Amino acid sequence: MTKEIERADIPIVQMANLVSIAETVGSNRIVPTISIPYPLGDPNTPEEDQWKLRRHRVEVALEALTTNIETSQIFEVKI
Repeated sequence: MTKEIERADIPIVQMANLVSIAETVGSNRIVPTISIPYPLGDPNTPEEDQWKLRRHRVEVALEALTTNIETSQIFEVKI
């Protein structure tokens, strides 16, 4: 699906915990997530930490949207 959206000249970011699969299906901008049931959070951490984690990942995804790329790229998350 991401490939078809990109063909329409609409940049898209795939946030995925299975990065290798996102690469295999041809996603161009990939932001790693945490886990399958909780891609943008960890219920075992305090709520404040979860918000920081989510905000950071969304900021990385927004940065990825504005980045010109030639080939598939995995964007680094620091938290």
